[in-house]
Amino acid sequence: MIELLKEIWATVSHNKLRTALTGFAVGWGIFILIFLLGAGNGLINAQMKQSEQFLKNSMVVYGGMTTKAHAGFDIGRRIELDSRDLQVTSSNFTENIRKTGASLWKSSVIMRLGPNYMTNQTIEGTFPMRVEIDKIEIVHGRFINDIDIREKRKVIVLSQTQTKELFREGSGLLGKDIIVNGAVFRVIGISKDDSSSSNSVAYAPFSTISAMYNYGHRVDRIEFSVTGIATEEESEAFVKKYRECINPNHEAAPDDDGALWIWNRLSQSMQMNSGMSILRTSLWIVGLLTLLSGVVGVSNIMLITVKERTREFGIRKALGAGTWSILRMVIVESMAITTFFGYIGMVCGVIVNEYMNATLGNQVVDAGIFQATMFLNPTVGVGVCLQATLVMILAGTVAGFVPAYKAARMRPIVALNAK
Repeated sequence: MIELLKEIWATVSHNKLRTALTGFAVGWGIFILIFLLGAGNGLINAQMKQSEQFLKNSMVVYGGMTTKAHAGFDIGRRIELDSRDLQVTSSNFTENIRKTGASLWKSSVIMRLGPNYMTNQTIEGTFPMRVEIDKIEIVHGRFINDIDIREKRKVIVLSQTQTKELFREGSGLLGKDIIVNGAVFRVIGISKDDSSSSNSVAYAPFSTISAMYNYGHRVDRIEFSVTGIATEEESEAFVKKYRECINPNHEAAPDDDGALWIWNRLSQSMQMNSGMSILRTSLWIVGLLTLLSGVVGVSNIMLITVKERTREFGIRKALGAGTWSILRMVIVESMAITTFFGYIGMVCGVIVNEYMNATLGNQVVDAGIFQATMFLNPTVGVGVCLQATLVMILAGTVAGFVPAYKAARMRPIVALNAK
């Protein structure tokens, strides 16, 4: 075996340009595949992270503005949700809606604890399901519960930012009373800060805020989780049916899409999954085509290599070398070149992906009301890297085997006369 390796080294050293071209084709194909998959995964992971901030099988409804004249009303009329809409949502769609909630906002409030105070804060009256539908993380204490709603308790959940401004000891604020626009609220929970403007929002029971500020039947937002909807078509059909049921409460045309603004997170999630699947497939196709170009390059070079060495094979056979010894020499040489340069290409691809993760992966886009990570964890699994390398090694082996087998089968006199 040592003699065989020495012989391969002598052949490779004698044909440096040919070896370099073969190695470049192998390494470049694997490098591009790993780079493309890593970059694609970075984009996909960032989008998936953004989508995970909300419950996927949920919808949120806001009042909109009419775009069609109806029942004697002109277009451009502002629609405001009310308790009738909340009741219809809860009772008319029991087959598809699991949980229902709503929100009310009171902005520009002042929060005070002793000498510390904050202005321009927002207090949101909400239901217990809000913590689930918007995936609010409670780091200390608890969120609003059904008893708080039923008894109209004056309890409040603050963000970490608000807690630090009012009370430096963080969780020590739990159970303490703070003043909100002159009313006393007891702190029952602290929510984790996120990358949006909601760090200035505190949560209280819906019934409490409605009664305190005399909101009557007003509802600013309706939210619900859905079930039994498996496709985008079913999701859009549900939204259409929902509009036809809610719009008449406000003398709006049943088919007026502008009367309600519905954030269909379920359809959005389905569309994102479909888009991510297309992106993954596209990246694989481009990467495999690049890998294929490397395979073609290796095959062409091995064909030339074998053709150039046909007379050498003839001499070897004339001296008593068998067919297998010649085949083994060519195959081992091909495997050695593809393995070495394939490994280099794989390592370079991994290094570039790690560099992208260290630079682009830490950057966020600030859109004012929220911050979004646009590139996250652009890595490729070890299995994919090894599979790509093994494919190239196998291709190089086959590329060298076929012409070598033909040459090794020639009679010595024919091989010696080859040009």
